[in-house]
Amino acid sequence: MPSKNMLPKGHRRKSVRAEYRATRGADAEPDIIVPVLDLDEDTELEDGVRTFVADAAAADMRLDAYLAQAIPEISRARVQLLIEAGQVRVDGATPKGKHKLHGGEAIEIEGEPHPAPLHATPEDIPLDILYEDKYLAVVNKPAGMMVHAGAGNTDDARNRGTLVNALLHHMAKLSDNLSAVGGELRPGIVHRLDKQTSGAIVVAKDDVTHRKLGEMFSMRRVAKTYIALVHGALKKDNITVNLPIARDLVRRTRMTTRRPDGRTAVSHIKIIEKLTTPYGPFTLVEVRIETGRTHQIRVHMQSLGHPVVGDTLYGAPRVIVPTQRKGEIEHPAEVTAGLERNFLHAAHLEFAHPQTNKVLAINAPLPAELEEFLQWLRTDDAPVG
Repeated sequence: MPSKNMLPKGHRRKSVRAEYRATRGADAEPDIIVPVLDLDEDTELEDGVRTFVADAAAADMRLDAYLAQAIPEISRARVQLLIEAGQVRVDGATPKGKHKLHGGEAIEIEGEPHPAPLHATPEDIPLDILYEDKYLAVVNKPAGMMVHAGAGNTDDARNRGTLVNALLHHMAKLSDNLSAVGGELRPGIVHRLDKQTSGAIVVAKDDVTHRKLGEMFSMRRVAKTYIALVHGALKKDNITVNLPIARDLVRRTRMTTRRPDGRTAVSHIKIIEKLTTPYGPFTLVEVRIETGRTHQIRVHMQSLGHPVVGDTLYGAPRVIVPTQRKGEIEHPAEVTAGLERNFLHAAHLEFAHPQTNKVLAINAPLPAELEEFLQWLRTDDAPVG
């Protein structure tokens, strides 16, 4: 006899994940926003144990959810590992992650909340060097390559194939070094690009150059220009988005413009080309950013209702289905287009050399896969899959 919980016939392939999440009670993600803790200023450290008091806003929150919100620089997975290892105590007891707080409890975390970082090792990975001298290099990073492994990474496989691994090998061949300011996992890295974003990234070979470049970035003395293809037709040209950006506390892999405590972020957007295609309208834009917040362009374009093509994290479709083609009212739904990366490319860097003061203007050409995708949309002659 069919279960009373089964979906009606004809609907059994439908996902009930959303309904399940909405009704599972205590396990649902909290809507409560709690103050963020500064581990150095808001906690007491004695004999390797950090102590602090749970905020009153934590009432009715799970312990693991509260710690993940209150200490956003460590992941919820890391929080759960600490709890499972008995390194977290609440009023002297060692609870489970689902333990409900009342607010005001004394919480102790034993040991370092962050795991020891891995040491990056050289790997023979080809690099596209756009500029190089004895002080710095500018590299054209391909999409799909991480700049460096995460500080909390304990997986050796995740510590390979990064830009840092490739740079260490390249510098060893030249008998050069990378700066140590960023630590052993991030040697030479002054700024970053998202994994699925390609383009120009500058690295430092010594500590003095690194610090000077870091100051130039923080003082907004480095011009950074990106090329992006976004869904929809932008109505206005030469617009500025000035919306603060912060971590989304519910979906922690995302950033958001909806938190009042976000950091200042400014993006200037200029239309390069509007495309009317069988797959709907698109706009090719040039984006100059004054700041360098995580996912800045992606979040700002989403805030305008025009997500970057390929950026499924911020609302872009995984596949692009044609609505009209060559006089047909409808096109077969199985004929689709897709892009396995974000259509976002760091196309231009311009700054005064930190040692010689000579102005460097570095251009990174649009990658072949983006040129081909753009040309395909313009002509609609390439095969679809």
